[in-house]
Amino acid sequence: MKRIARAAVVGLTAALALTACGSSKSDKSSNPLGGGAASSGGGTITVGSANFPESAALAEIYAQALEAKGLKVNRKFNIGAREVYYDQVVKGGISVIPEYNGALLTTSVDKTSTAASTDEVNAALTAKLPASVGILASSQAEDKDSVTVNAQTAAKYNLKSISDLKSAAGSLTIAGPSEFKTRQQGLVGLKAKYGLGFKKFQPFDAGAQATLVKLLKGNQVQAADLFTTDPTITTNKFVVLEDPLHVFSSQNVTPLIYKAAVNQTAQAALNAVSAKLTTTDLLDIMTKIAINKADQETVAKDWLKKAGLA
Repeated sequence: MKRIARAAVVGLTAALALTACGSSKSDKSSNPLGGGAASSGGGTITVGSANFPESAALAEIYAQALEAKGLKVNRKFNIGAREVYYDQVVKGGISVIPEYNGALLTTSVDKTSTAASTDEVNAALTAKLPASVGILASSQAEDKDSVTVNAQTAAKYNLKSISDLKSAAGSLTIAGPSEFKTRQQGLVGLKAKYGLGFKKFQPFDAGAQATLVKLLKGNQVQAADLFTTDPTITTNKFVVLEDPLHVFSSQNVTPLIYKAAVNQTAQAALNAVSAKLTTTDLLDIMTKIAINKADQETVAKDWLKKAGLA
């Protein structure tokens, strides 16, 4: 559902588009697909991003982490969707781009894959990616569908994991997009893997995200399908429940690289970012950019400093 159902946050994405592309460093190329191979320019590493704010923020973190190691970086942000940028990485036009491993696998590498866990997804990618490209270490940070509950429900039933809902689900209303009711990565999978049967499912269309959040906060619904880096999770102190049985396939933030352009020093710098980056960090980053309107470059710099990487 991740990346397909992203319409639920179209409003937020539109609001952030200027933030993501407003950086002077982000606009060093008028044509994001122009120029020669990514390894041109005396070893310059070309860092790309997709055309939504979270990807651009992650790309800025990658770029600054590489620069902190004395490497020359060219930024080509806001290129477009995966259908546009993936081939550019394969051909060497982009050296590195932040990816979501599960979405990369099932949209561009193996559409029939049933891999779910981080290890399974990465093993499938390693086996099936074109020879010119590879993935580096995945971070803990993910942006995917989730079962998220409000603070009072989490406290009342001592909820930390979806499995903790087994005895409580029959008393709870869960909300989400209409397709959540019939998808494996939705109520069908929650029933099959966790044995959950909710009291009620409340469907919401993409334009009703604000209403969904309001009802969750007010406890008219107790659980909802929210993307794990939705800033409203932080601002409303919602609790994202862990998913040990992987109803929702892994969507770990993972560097996708053009191998010939990313040397060992660069790989080590990118792996160090992955080792530190968590979903909580990503939530905080997006809250600062989306809610507080902070500058993307400053947010990236502050995160790297806090992580001990700058």
